[in-house]
Parts: sequence; C-alpha cells; structure tokens
Amino acid sequence: MEAPRERHAGVEDGGVIVLGIETSTPQTSVAIGSERGILGALRFAGTTRRDAVAPALEHLLGWAGVDLGQIGGVAVGLGPGLFTGLRVGVATGKSLAQVLSVPIVGLPSLDVLAYAVRYTRRLIGAVIDARRGEVFFAFYRGVPGGVVRDGEHRVGPPAHLAAEIQARGEDVLLVGNGAILYRQEIEEVVGKVEFASPALAFPEASALVELAIPRFILETPDRLFDLVPLYLRKSDAEIAWDQRARGASA
Repeated sequence: MEAPRERHAGVEDGGVIVLGIETSTPQTSVAIGSERGILGALRFAGTTRRDAVAPALEHLLGWAGVDLGQIGGVAVGLGPGLFTGLRVGVATGKSLAQVLSVPIVGLPSLDVLAYAVRYTRRLIGAVIDARRGEVFFAFYRGVPGGVVRDGEHRVGPPAHLAAEIQARGEDVLLVGNGAILYRQEIEEVVGKVEFASPALAFPEASALVELAIPRFILETPDRLFDLVPLYLRKSDAEIAWDQRARGASA
C-alpha cells in the first residue's frame, strides 16, 4: 500500500488516528481509531495471515473513509501467541510505521485481552491457548482507564494456571480462548470460577488502539527496531531441532 499525499480535511480533528494490528491468535483483527472512538474494525479467522492482513487494512481504510497518509501512529499486538501470526503482524506494523514515518507502539496481547473486561471488580486472568497442551496467561486488576498486570506473563499447562488461581484465593474472572478450551480442567481444581463470554475470547485490535492512544498522546512510543514479538517459549521448529541435536550427541 502506498501512502497518498492528499489529506481529507476534518478527519484528524479528533487527534491522532491510530491503526491497530492484532495477529497473535487464530482470529486476526485490524482497527482504526482516535481518542474520540473507534472509526472502524474488522476481524476474521481461518485465512493465511501473510496474504490477508494487507487487503484487510485496505478494506478497512476504505470503509472508514480514511486515507493511509492520515494515519498518525501504528499499534501492534506483540503476543504471546502463534509464531507465524506474530511475525506477520509485527513485520506489517513495523513496515507501515517506517513507510509512513509515524511512531509505533507494541503491547502484549494478554494485556489487550484483559482490557476487554476491565470493569470487573474480580481479579482478571487472561488466558490464550498456546497449543501443545499449554496456555499463555497473566493476571490483572482493573484500574481507572484500563488494567494493570499483577505478575509476569507465563506459559504452562492448564494445571499450573489452576494452581495459581487456587493459591491466590480470590474471585477470578477468566477471559480468553485458553480459558474456554480448558474450562473443565480448571474447574476440577479451582471449583467455582467465572468465565467471560466467548465473544471476548480473542484480543481485539479495537482494544489495542484504545490502549495505545495514550502512549501516542504522551509521545512515548517504542523504538522501531527494538520492537519484537513476545514469544515466551521456543517454536516447534526450534524444539524439534534441539531434540535432534540431543539425539545426535547421545
């Protein structure tokens, strides 16, 4: 996509326009918004990310009536999540920021997921399916204007998540596709625990945009070349390579 030189009058009256890209899970989403609200959002699943993200952005810009050259910042979900999706999303976001000469902000996808249920008084557990019988998870507390993480981003089997919930001894609201997938295993250990709606199972680019906008207003973006995906563990290819290497040295 090439940035047009002409700008439409009035579109930027609401402040900086931010383009959000979230590709950490099987559901990809893109969104455009400013501090006045979301101008448009699009989400889809089951399509090769490498081929679909750019066309989705073009459609979204057209529907929202925004020229690419009017984008004042790019926000991208950093994961943890699916390796291929993360690479595509982060690379696309960085390329756009570089071509448009605009700042970029990267935010953990678990933070974005937790933001969707920020109004609860319960402890929030954001949980993304990590495949291979594991989940990515982190805990959060709602604060005015958003959420604050309580602890580190972690990866492990659902039993580890359940044990952490039990150890905390608090009312917990779990959100995310990982919580839904392993609901039975979690309830067997924890007992009564609340699960958010499946409609909130994936981190949304619209929430990503909302979270990132204060960073652009305060002029605290990330350094482009320092921005990397948050993987938390090795890829399947790296694990297979390590296993072969250990077998060869045995």
